[in-house]
Amino acid sequence: MALYSDLNVNSKINKMKLQAYQRNFLFISSLLAIILLTGCAKNEVIDQCLTGHRYGFFGGLWHGFIAPFDFIGMLFNKDITMFAPNNNGGLYALGFLLGSGGWGFFGSKGVHKVQHRRVNMQSQKFDNAEVVE
Repeated sequence: MALYSDLNVNSKINKMKLQAYQRNFLFISSLLAIILLTGCAKNEVIDQCLTGHRYGFFGGLWHGFIAPFDFIGMLFNKDITMFAPNNNGGLYALGFLLGSGGWGFFGSKGVHKVQHRRVNMQSQKFDNAEVVE
């Protein structure tokens, strides 16, 4: 009888391992398919965009501040963009993120306006309270 229960437990463990392997295989094959499909995407030629003035941190900060208005403009005019395509990379992106209120650096002040009150249990009168069952 003990041998049968050991075999039953072992078969359950083997089924669980098989299910884990199947999940891992499905995840890895899906990830591989996504990578292969995105590799077929068409590349845009941006050489014409990269001539002239390059925007840095302060340009990104300004573009982040005006991003909501740019978004509204983008809906009606295809020549308006949310960010400058001719930028210097990381510093522009950091400025844009800070300017748009990303990570809550500038927007966190509104959260602290909530008033926190302490409840003083001794100030309330419970002398005439009834117990209802």
